[in-house]
Amino acid sequence: MDARVHLSVMKGPTRILKPNSLHKMFEVVAKGPAANNTALIYEENGKTKKYKYSELDDLTNRLANVIVQNVKDFRLTGNKDGDFIVAVSMHPSDYLVITLLSILKSGAAYLPIDPSFPAARVEHILREAKPVMIIYDEANLQFDNIHKLSFRELLLEGKTLSSSPITDDLRLKHVKDDLAIVLYTSGSTGVPKGVRLPHKTILNRLQWQFKTFPYSKTEANCVFKTALTFVDSVAEIWGPLVNGLAIVVVPKATTRDPEKLVTTLENYKIERLVLVPSLLRSLLMYLSLQERSFLNHLKLWVCSGETLATSLAEEFFAYFTKGDHKLCNFYGSTEVMGDVTYHVMSNLDQVKQYDKVPIGLPVDNTIIYLLDSDFRPVKTGEIGELFVSGQNLASGYVNGRDPEKFIENPLAVDPTFGKLYRTGDFARIQKGILFYEGRTDSQVKIRGHRVDLSEVEKAVNAIEEVDKGIVICYKPGELNQALLAFVTTEANINENHIESILRDQLAPYMVPRVVIIETVPLLVNGKIDRQSLLRNFENSDSINGSVNFQVDIDFTGVADNQMEAARILFETVAVVLNRSARSAISIEANFYDIGGNSLNSIFTIMSLNEKGYHISIGDFIASMDLGEVLDRMTGCSQSYAGVTTQPPCYSFEYLKDEHKKEVIQMITTSFFQKADLEQWLMPDISERDYDELIGKIWAPLVEKELSFVTKTNSGKIVGVALNFDARDEPEVEIHSKLTIIFEFLEFLEGPIRDSILPKGVGTILHSFMMATNSELTTKENVGVMQFMEEQVIRIAKTKGFVGVFTSNTSPLTQQLGRDIYQYKTLLDYQVNQYITSDGMKPFGMAPDSQRVIVQWKEV
Repeated sequence: MDARVHLSVMKGPTRILKPNSLHKMFEVVAKGPAANNTALIYEENGKTKKYKYSELDDLTNRLANVIVQNVKDFRLTGNKDGDFIVAVSMHPSDYLVITLLSILKSGAAYLPIDPSFPAARVEHILREAKPVMIIYDEANLQFDNIHKLSFRELLLEGKTLSSSPITDDLRLKHVKDDLAIVLYTSGSTGVPKGVRLPHKTILNRLQWQFKTFPYSKTEANCVFKTALTFVDSVAEIWGPLVNGLAIVVVPKATTRDPEKLVTTLENYKIERLVLVPSLLRSLLMYLSLQERSFLNHLKLWVCSGETLATSLAEEFFAYFTKGDHKLCNFYGSTEVMGDVTYHVMSNLDQVKQYDKVPIGLPVDNTIIYLLDSDFRPVKTGEIGELFVSGQNLASGYVNGRDPEKFIENPLAVDPTFGKLYRTGDFARIQKGILFYEGRTDSQVKIRGHRVDLSEVEKAVNAIEEVDKGIVICYKPGELNQALLAFVTTEANINENHIESILRDQLAPYMVPRVVIIETVPLLVNGKIDRQSLLRNFENSDSINGSVNFQVDIDFTGVADNQMEAARILFETVAVVLNRSARSAISIEANFYDIGGNSLNSIFTIMSLNEKGYHISIGDFIASMDLGEVLDRMTGCSQSYAGVTTQPPCYSFEYLKDEHKKEVIQMITTSFFQKADLEQWLMPDISERDYDELIGKIWAPLVEKELSFVTKTNSGKIVGVALNFDARDEPEVEIHSKLTIIFEFLEFLEGPIRDSILPKGVGTILHSFMMATNSELTTKENVGVMQFMEEQVIRIAKTKGFVGVFTSNTSPLTQQLGRDIYQYKTLLDYQVNQYITSDGMKPFGMAPDSQRVIVQWKEV
């Protein structure tokens, strides 16, 4: 048995791919037995237009000659990639399919531009892709700076030209490869980028389809209903046309109307359909309301583009109960020709076999890798980032953009698999089948915790009154970041009620701010327009134009003599929380309940201090509401926010053997589940690694009496601080990936400790690790951390150390050290720049904003 079965590598069947092109395969069909078959059908205004294969072949030959003649006459040249691209801005119709086939016959590639695209998007696409011309059905001012032809002009010029195929010597030729289509995707950044799809890539995807899901003997018609800008349109158009079947062009209005769409599918006895899960849900809802059954002939249903929920698959088989209908879950993206893995279900039992619908197995001539941050395959069953290699890969982006997405494959021997595409998705393999585990960019840090947006979204959509919920992180990594849940509902329910339900189901830091919307904005390909949701949220409810925040401020109940201080306090909180504020800022509002967190509470305190109003951390977190904060504020500016109040009252106790179990639990929770560096080493780190680490350093920690636990009045341990004498640290050998972190910290600290700081034992107290109980609220966590920071300084003074030395990876402890306790920053290091002695970059996937700050404070 191949040893790779123990690693997360899956290879699809190997099949010989014969070089060819879509238009030449069409020409073979058009000149063969299917010449008189119907190739194209379009209904408009009650009239039906049909074209035979031979007619379509002759017409598109003429129009291809027009395209080549225009390029020659107007001396039009290829773009920076050496590609001849023809942009197409046309509504779905017979003319659109005719135009696409004509472009391919000319030797050019087609680039769809949806007529509904905003001007800025069109301008970007045309400026970057630089097509030689654009063919359109409606005049548009956006097309002024490009050679253009209306479809009617194309037809008119074609009447005088030959219907013979263009010879190879006259056909337009690309420099790099056999480019067929360029599709612009929105991407996670919202900046469109063009995916280059060669004929061979498309043919690999189609050849797999023809073998795995062959057209039946009764299958005469197929539908083209997907937006041309979406990759699923490729198989809808070219699959039938290279097999002698007819394409029924479905207008947008029909696709959006379940009744009209079902009627079309019934009339033409359609046997296969590709659709996004949201459209499947709409169709099933419509079908369930009908008195008789429909679409019994539609045997193959393919879902792609979005996650297929188990509940929706169950609804499908609750309607189609006979067992002769298949529901497929395809996974992929434009960069991998739409689909690289697939899973097929034939009955309800197969749905219930798994907790969620798998994405299945790889297609032909394709390898799927699940890799860690060092590009090594993870073990089977573990989650890794999904990479794709093989003949389904696009040949990169227009102008060579984002080369880091298409990289050399260090695991390949066969040059066929020499490139890797980085999908940005997580997945795992269980019992030989692939499961989608969310986006790499769907995992965000909230109040120090890693949160998977898909997990929160699942909880939102599980609420009975919620029709659709989309969870997004607003301004990730910034002070006013917030989890947002955009919800549609027809029930008489408000945002607060939904949030209260979620508070019973999710950890406090995972509860999103709920925003009820009327409809979910969609991209032209049917996917959710998440950028639009964020833009609408950002631009709504703007107030007080002179101050840049978007949250209500209510001064009701503020005494006249406190009004100036209240204005400073409320506006400071508004600027800090901004759109993450859950409700109005008033004297009755609790800072943490309305969206405050550990980090921005410290920032608020420092901002107030800079504006001449002092309040200690203890007073701030002890205040029940902003009215109490207002009462505790003093009008004298101080540079150091000392402690005047510390409720709840915490006590200090040196580390003892009886604390070991709880200390290990807190360390594991804080560093395995929430730590800033460890996240980039997953899944190579386990909870057992922390048992090993603490076990080996436990005896000296207890013996030296420099480390301590923090307790509440009731005796509950809520925090731990582990400290060493920096010149007398125990030498331990551990056998886990944690060594990478300690080698990194030594790389940062060693030169500073050995050359800058005081010499000798008993001079440097090394603040090694701090952790808090995971059950603490945000304000309690701030209080405990602040208490422990104070105690570390007190221990250093009591024990006669010169100062405290520490490396802070958490933004909260960095801010506490720098802004509250006036630690001196000795080194500010960008995490992703670290290179190990063997040339690896273990934190290479970390964002540029992630830093480690090495600090020192004399006591």
